[in-house]
Amino acid sequence: MKLKTIIVEDEQISREILKNYVKKYCPSIELMGEASNIEEAYELIQQHELDLVFLDVEMPFGNGFDLLEKVEDKTFETIFVTAYDHYAIEALNNQATYYLLKPISIDELIKSVNLVLEIKEKENQLQNKILTPSATIQGKITIPLQDGFEVINVEDIIFCKADDNYTEIHFSNSKKIVSKTLKHFEEVLKEYPFARIHKSYMVNINHIKKYKKGKGGSVELINGKEVLVSASKKGNLLAYFK
Repeated sequence: MKLKTIIVEDEQISREILKNYVKKYCPSIELMGEASNIEEAYELIQQHELDLVFLDVEMPFGNGFDLLEKVEDKTFETIFVTAYDHYAIEALNNQATYYLLKPISIDELIKSVNLVLEIKEKENQLQNKILTPSATIQGKITIPLQDGFEVINVEDIIFCKADDNYTEIHFSNSKKIVSKTLKHFEEVLKEYPFARIHKSYMVNINHIKKYKKGKGGSVELINGKEVLVSASKKGNLLAYFK
């Protein structure tokens, strides 16, 4: 994995030293740009979806903490780089991933980058899969988002509908589209009362209001949605009502 990164440092010599260190000792870093003040840095942050920002504290026309306050949705990790150790507590309060003192120790630099890499790889793993419920979060699953994941209550799901390689998850007043197949959700939700009643539909048994007879029949859900039951799946549904 490559970490998309910028360096924010007002002193050109310090910027060049850090840039050379990163290129030589941190192969996971992909430098997207550099900035000498917080305005330039803010523009770079808006232009790129970054994983990491090396951030000096003291700069002209503001400091590193001012920059972080300007960023509304911060999805990148921050490594503060400064010659002054009295900023450490404030840096930690601003959720810095690491704090490097100048002159920069190569070992500390490598350690800090590896820590960010570990964090980002874990985030990507969570983003790219749907978590099955664990003993500590019974009744919940997570669905991936572009910038992380969302925790949802299983009992709030009324039905799931297949849409090629995507699945629509329907709630009482909303729906979410996830880039996973319905078969994947069938496996994730197998511990809960969900029935695959059609090749395109899986319903929450607790949200069925009515069943109508027919070759396969149909079910009416609590939100008023009526869904056909295929003949081959009818047994799956009726097994819940014996």
